[in-house]
Amino acid sequence: MSVTSPATVTNLDVQAVKDYLLSLQDHICSMLETVEPSIRFKEDAWDRPNGGGGRTRVIAGGDVIEKGGVNFSHVMGDNLPPSATAERPELAGGRFEAMGVSLVIHPNNPMAPTSHANVRLFIVYKDGMAPVWWFGGGFDLTPYYGFDEDCIHWHQTAHDAVEPFGEGYYSRFKTWCDDYFYLKHRGEPRGIGGLFFDDFNEASFEQCFGMMKAVGNAYTDAYLPILERRKDLPFTEQQRDFQLHRRGRYVEFNLVFDRGTHFGLQSGLGRTESILMSLPPEVRWTYEYQVTAESEEAKLTEYYLTSKDWLVATK
Repeated sequence: MSVTSPATVTNLDVQAVKDYLLSLQDHICSMLETVEPSIRFKEDAWDRPNGGGGRTRVIAGGDVIEKGGVNFSHVMGDNLPPSATAERPELAGGRFEAMGVSLVIHPNNPMAPTSHANVRLFIVYKDGMAPVWWFGGGFDLTPYYGFDEDCIHWHQTAHDAVEPFGEGYYSRFKTWCDDYFYLKHRGEPRGIGGLFFDDFNEASFEQCFGMMKAVGNAYTDAYLPILERRKDLPFTEQQRDFQLHRRGRYVEFNLVFDRGTHFGLQSGLGRTESILMSLPPEVRWTYEYQVTAESEEAKLTEYYLTSKDWLVATK
């Protein structure tokens, strides 16, 4: 999608965005801790010589959450990396400022899905051009054993978050999510989708910021009810083994395709430990791994990981 309606920096309340993102990180961590009885997030604050930095918060080894990270970062640089200019060659050589909250939660229980969310603001400054800004974000769900109830709730929450900002946004961002979180070399989606948008500046800065906030605020409403329902369900060692193999798909996507991962590593301004916090603590690859036909494991790819309108799936 091309960048439209560039705004001058004097019209941008960047500090308000940063304040919101820091408060969002606090909110998400506190809400996740309500379902994790044994441990709390550990914070690791970091700085960069150019004034950038962030707060990485990681939780690991819990009764419910095997590993999770909720990261805030605010970085600046003199040259946009290739991942940011591939579709915007006119911005090559520009200075940039990027801030956002990104998170991934990997539960212990195979019946509980992995979840991911990200909201961000990006600004490019280049001589001879007005500063260009855009928002991005979304959230997506990666189940190992699917439940229709969870998929419908996830997508209904996504719909309700963005539709007030424009009719058709949910359908558009759902399709964008399905297309983005797709493993081309496997020929399958990473999960059941949700929302994804990027390069978004179709309205005023305040309106676009408002939609980003709505998406960020909706994440815990979407995920916590699902986690509460599934975290204590019984499971077998065979089901745990399947979870570890499917986590391999998650790793493959993040390392091969994810633009955020590529931007963080290519820019040289991110913090590698924070960028790779999304990777699960245990994962498994087995040569020519196969599941039994017509099993619950086969149902994941044959039913749940298919193009589906979950808001009408059971109507």
